[in-house]
Amino acid sequence: MMGLVTRCALVALSLLTITLSSPAHAQSYPSKNITIVVSLGPGTGMDVLVRLYAEKLSQALGKPVIVENKPGAATMIAAAQIATSQPDGHTLGVLTSSALAINQHLYKQMNYSPDNDFTPISLYVKSPLILVVNPSSPAKTVPEFIALAKKSNPPFTYASLGAGVFQHIAMELAKQRFDFNATHVPYKATGQSVTDLVAGHVATGFVEAGASIPVIKDGKLRALAVSSTTPLPLLPEVPPFAQASGAADFEAVSWHALLVPAKTPKEIVDRLHAEMKKIMSDPVMTKRAADIGLIPIESPSVAGINDYIKSERVKWGSLVDKIGLRGSQ
Repeated sequence: MMGLVTRCALVALSLLTITLSSPAHAQSYPSKNITIVVSLGPGTGMDVLVRLYAEKLSQALGKPVIVENKPGAATMIAAAQIATSQPDGHTLGVLTSSALAINQHLYKQMNYSPDNDFTPISLYVKSPLILVVNPSSPAKTVPEFIALAKKSNPPFTYASLGAGVFQHIAMELAKQRFDFNATHVPYKATGQSVTDLVAGHVATGFVEAGASIPVIKDGKLRALAVSSTTPLPLLPEVPPFAQASGAADFEAVSWHALLVPAKTPKEIVDRLHAEMKKIMSDPVMTKRAADIGLIPIESPSVAGINDYIKSERVKWGSLVDKIGLRGSQ
């Protein structure tokens, strides 16, 4: 009988420990420095913005927040490091659509699971591309561009940084949607592709905002549209591709998501989500994001971020299959 009583007492104590441990863990958080692993290099738009909100996050949490850049391998180095970190809220990471929605369709092998290894905290900016042509092109609008592309023989050439990178699949999405042909010209560096676009050696391309805006403002390239469904703050006069083409749902953007390893306690996730919501709704922060060529957005809930990422996986996975790149890398 005593053995039964003892066992019951131990079970009750275990249940009490489980019940109390999660809130206690959350109350003691953070207990040490926090690291944010950034999947792109120093000086990129992502890096600049992370360093801005890391300082605010440090003030809110009362502990230093250290930014650690881990670029390379199509963002998979950073993704793997985040995925295998302790799920205690002291390691966060910033990944893009490539790591979370595209790579799994392109690569035969990956050292992390986009579906299972992360819990999102905040989806706070979108990073659009700009459709550009040489100023000598007769295309001054998106409808004119599509019409010319459909009848061009030989087909238009377009620049990107290689098969499967975002500039490439953005143009492939447009080709599929609007039924025109164009020949891919891969480059090793954005600077060289922009130089050749300016020189007229390649006809068109979806180019990153930071690389294209200076030459657009100098009149060396003509911007026809941005790939987001809303205007880019730095180029308010350039229409969204969706609006200009009449395809209201057309969007080809990368995005930045702050996340933690899966199994991080819900109380910590909720606290970080709330702190980031406050930080990124500050008009100063939204302006800083806009000033570096990004589009600040109000983050959905944690569940809403998961739903959005899942929809992006379906969208880009379907395109990868259509253009024959599944498992090509």
